[in-house]
Amino acid sequence: MVEQNNSDDAVKKESPGDHKNFMGIAQYLKDIQQSQKRSVPPLDQWHPQHCGKMDLRIQANGEWWHEGQLIKRAALIELFSSVLWKEDGKFYLKTPVEQIEIEVEDEPFLVNQIDQVEIDGKTYLQCTTATQDVVIVDAEHPIFMRDYQGERRPYVHIRFGMNALIQRQAFYHLVNYGELREENGHTILVLQSGDLHLQLGT
Repeated sequence: MVEQNNSDDAVKKESPGDHKNFMGIAQYLKDIQQSQKRSVPPLDQWHPQHCGKMDLRIQANGEWWHEGQLIKRAALIELFSSVLWKEDGKFYLKTPVEQIEIEVEDEPFLVNQIDQVEIDGKTYLQCTTATQDVVIVDAEHPIFMRDYQGERRPYVHIRFGMNALIQRQAFYHLVNYGELREENGHTILVLQSGDLHLQLGT
């Protein structure tokens, strides 16, 4: 069930400069996008001031909500996802001059496609997110299982301590690339990506 966070408390906590911050970051991202193809900036090299909170929420189903309104423009979400940052368990939008806290229910990314690719004679798993991040599954970007609200869910590490939920259809493809085994009454999915060997308890 979608929560729009339209309570009186949420309105009272909203910063007067919230919309200004949102538009300011959007303009900054558009400016840098015009000069280069989409890429993730060197966020780990930036040390801006913390500038409070923004009423921006990424729900567990991947929807982005700003001030109670669903953001429907995929291009805008892709822009903002490129400056997502996680620090001390909190999520932020980060630019060279400001770092604004946002809310993330589970993880900020969703994997909607998984492929097998050949690199230097080895077969790897490749994950593509809904925001066009592409990661090769390896020791630094492993696939793992984790509980969320009583449900066992598959994830892959993306960057800066943030992960992506592997969506159901993509997980079916992942199963096809691996081998299912029964061990001690539990189903285990065995995967290989390059030299990385994974066993996922499903």
